[in-house]
Amino acid sequence: MVDLMAPPQASVAERAARVRFRRALALMAMTLVAPGSAQLVAGNRKVGRIALRIWLGSLLVGAVVLVAVVLDRRIAFRMATDTNLLLVLWLAMIGGAIGWAALFVDAWRIGNPLSLRIQHRRAMIGLNGVLCFGVAGTLLFGAHLVDIHRDWVIAVFGDGKVTGAHDGRYNVLLLGGDSGAGRWGLRPDSMTIASIDAKTGRTVLIGLPRNMANFPFEKGSVMAKQFPHGFDCDGCYLNGVSTWAGDHTDLFPDSDNPGIDATISAIQGITDLKINYWAMVNLAGFKQLVDAVGGVTLNVRQPIPIGGLGDDVTGYVQPGKKKLNGFEALWFARARDGSDDYSRMARQKCVLNAMLHQLSPETVLTHFSDLAKASSDMFSTSMPASEASRFIDLALKARSQKVSTLSLVPPMINTADPDIDLVQRNIQLAIDRSEGDAPPAKKHKKKGVVTGGSVGSLSDGYAANESDDLSASC
Repeated sequence: MVDLMAPPQASVAERAARVRFRRALALMAMTLVAPGSAQLVAGNRKVGRIALRIWLGSLLVGAVVLVAVVLDRRIAFRMATDTNLLLVLWLAMIGGAIGWAALFVDAWRIGNPLSLRIQHRRAMIGLNGVLCFGVAGTLLFGAHLVDIHRDWVIAVFGDGKVTGAHDGRYNVLLLGGDSGAGRWGLRPDSMTIASIDAKTGRTVLIGLPRNMANFPFEKGSVMAKQFPHGFDCDGCYLNGVSTWAGDHTDLFPDSDNPGIDATISAIQGITDLKINYWAMVNLAGFKQLVDAVGGVTLNVRQPIPIGGLGDDVTGYVQPGKKKLNGFEALWFARARDGSDDYSRMARQKCVLNAMLHQLSPETVLTHFSDLAKASSDMFSTSMPASEASRFIDLALKARSQKVSTLSLVPPMINTADPDIDLVQRNIQLAIDRSEGDAPPAKKHKKKGVVTGGSVGSLSDGYAANESDDLSASC
């Protein structure tokens, strides 16, 4: 007897349609997991073998690179600053996007869509579109990021010669450019040497005042020949060396940056330190960098004026330990209204210290696109890209250590007539202290005194200008 309540059995045609649909889905899934496998089992086997070999080779290379990076992070930095490797990766990602999308389309063809029922056919078309655009779009977006990064490496890093450590240290000159239109690269507004231990990354920041006068140049340099008795002309200060060289470029026929080269010869003559590389920061664009990384946390000890010195004060950065945006951080570093140059130098050291300890690899990756754009607009250096991995590694080591400072300012140094022997002895002493080869620096006399936003005063000195632990002085 026939059971009238039993569900009707599927016809042979319906079962066959479901089988064809599942087969088409399987081919799509195979292409997603192992590109070329669908062609290997049901299509052009030659194409399948080539695609599958490329896929497996890519996985193998990725695994080897991952293991190498885990064992030595400098490999990652080296690869990230190799423009030729980045170009190959960019081309590979674009080729991969096109090839993988083509394999999805071919897998859809192999699935014989015309034999599917209309609802199955529509589902396969939609799935194929999602997979094609999803996979290809992801790879193309990755290629776009690689291209941005490569352009950033080319724009930021220089083509200078690779130089070795001097007495176990790398000395990098950090120049803050004047924000005047069209002249920030010509007149350094702040000058700091980052003297870095070549093994440990332990760093000493040596600040030079822009108003230093009557100083010698490095022996044998162009400037030493022009000023054999030192930079003793009327109104000649350290930050004016660059301008003087810019007005006498004929004396520097082989130099691409006469102003910077002349400034380096002055700083080497003053400090007796050999400069490996220089880096120029446009202070007017500095706020873009801070904004790009989401701000910087600083201890604001007093209201810091925004504006002043010829312009109206339009507001204040209010006291407190807080995260400052780019505009506020710039004025914290630059403000001179109600303070002096040496207090400002102390605040600038605190900003450098905060950026060093707060700019983590995770922050860089999270804000990479904005950071790349900001830094290429406001940063240039003589350091070749091949050296970037070394200094990134040293910077990561420095983040876990104290940063020492020494600024060549009153009351230790008379900037109008500096005792160069005393300057050089104090620099060596600061370096020895950072390496544990000399007793620690004396504690600051008046901890409770704050002038111009910095602990200390003009007569007694500022704590952040001479410290074995810059974080504690800020």
